[in-house]
Amino acid sequence: MKTLVIYYSRTGITKKLADFLAEKLGAQTEEIKDTVNRAGAVGYMLAGRDAMQRKLTKLEPLKLNPADFDLVIIGTPIWAWNMSAPIRTYLTEHKDQFKQVAFFCTMGSNGDEGTFKEMGEIIGKKPLATLALKTKEVVDNSLAKAEKFLGEIGGL
Repeated sequence: MKTLVIYYSRTGITKKLADFLAEKLGAQTEEIKDTVNRAGAVGYMLAGRDAMQRKLTKLEPLKLNPADFDLVIIGTPIWAWNMSAPIRTYLTEHKDQFKQVAFFCTMGSNGDEGTFKEMGEIIGKKPLATLALKTKEVVDNSLAKAEKFLGEIGGL
């Protein structure tokens, strides 16, 4: 199965999880790049505001087309109990190009259930599986849930 792991990561936590999943699956990866500078404290505050207001953003051009993959695994950090603006934009721009999807997120506390529901609503598809990890779990390499997720999508 040709698989793409695509993600947005402001701090590197979501990237770390995306890289782990891609390595285990032998999948291609692509990082979504936002044209808005979301670095530092001000960027953090703007990110939360944009997520809460369900704003879209402008993304840098992508190299890979999701329509070329059997499965696209989409990862987002949770900002203010919502998906990140870059992922919302990606899903909106590519909603008709996914054959099968799975979702993952990283978060400080919670927001995963509503985020996964909304991600599926945007693209009109239910995910094969979902994975939510707290930042601490990713930093500490506590990835048992990630292994289970891989099994659910047929990766192990």
